[in-house]
Amino acid sequence: MRIHPLTGEFAQPANETAFLAQQLPQTRALLGYTLVFCTLFYLAFSLSDLAALGYGPTYLKLCAARAVVAATAGTCAWLACHRPLTLHATRIAACAAETVALACFMVIAVQRPDEFHWHAMSLAIMLIVIYLYIPNSFANALALASAATAVFLVLTLKYGRLTVADGVTMVMLLVLANAFGALAARRFNRVSREEYQARVQLQHTAARDHLTGCYNRRYLHETLMRPGQVRTPDHGGLLTVVLCDIDHFKRINDTYGHASGDAVLRSFADLLRRMTRDGVDSVVRYGGEEFLAILPGTDLDGGIHLAERLRARFADTSVPTDDGAEHVRTTASFGVACADPAADGGPHVLRDLIAVADKLMYDAKRGGRDRVHARCACANDADGPRRAGMVNRR
Repeated sequence: MRIHPLTGEFAQPANETAFLAQQLPQTRALLGYTLVFCTLFYLAFSLSDLAALGYGPTYLKLCAARAVVAATAGTCAWLACHRPLTLHATRIAACAAETVALACFMVIAVQRPDEFHWHAMSLAIMLIVIYLYIPNSFANALALASAATAVFLVLTLKYGRLTVADGVTMVMLLVLANAFGALAARRFNRVSREEYQARVQLQHTAARDHLTGCYNRRYLHETLMRPGQVRTPDHGGLLTVVLCDIDHFKRINDTYGHASGDAVLRSFADLLRRMTRDGVDSVVRYGGEEFLAILPGTDLDGGIHLAERLRARFADTSVPTDDGAEHVRTTASFGVACADPAADGGPHVLRDLIAVADKLMYDAKRGGRDRVHARCACANDADGPRRAGMVNRR
């Protein structure tokens, strides 16, 4: 997950989208609270309009402008807090509120031309809020702040009555506000994403077996076995599990050493991961030399086909020993079970399927090893256990 050096955001769009999706509830809450807070202060500053202009048409015009800001920001805040806005909608709301507030601010500045030096200070504070407190992309914040600064300086040249020294000071102040605002936003972006990186890495480490890279037993029980966690395509279809056990694994450890046994485990796990669908199927190290493949949307024939391919490939694989002097060859036994979660499973369909596959796998080992035993566990299926044949996986 590379972080862009200029923006502090993830360089890869997929990583940035995943981070923003995970942060979306906090982003909506922050947007809502910030807009409410800013709106209250924006309205409160109508007192300065009254003090500067007195009660009259111009004052009422500025009150109307502030009311437009309050209505826009209030609506966006309400949507952020009470509606499940998407990330795109959240950014639209942030940009809309900021654009209206900045436009009305320019109107106020023009109506009070003798106070452009004070307006510059107010704008500097608004720029900091845009960069740091209203959640938006770095590019959006930079574009809005830069555009507002440029428009304000043009209005200052046209309507402000400032000395050259005051004008230079104002330009420097606004440039400084933009520079420090952008640097602070970049730093905030980077820190939040580094924290996310660390959290993702910790979650990955906690869920994975350190030797093979497969999911571990803890992840299976705490995540995959939770009701509704393993979903078949379009919330329908069959669910198949394949339980695998490497034959004579103790003999490998005793003969060639544990380092060579670890190499055999890694080789088998690598084969299994390559033959399953990334992001759809789940591969778990179920025990010492046992592996579990969970295949959503796959029927019994598909599970058998996967097991047969893996059985044949693994039987033809030779793994070099730790010293490289010899090569280890062995086989594996498989139990394949299938069910329809909607019709048969209830909340414990995966647990029950694993139990069936476990019995089938031990039947395969007692039947001579290096074979696949399979069974459809559907409630309406009358077929008993059977030895696998070569069939196509859907």
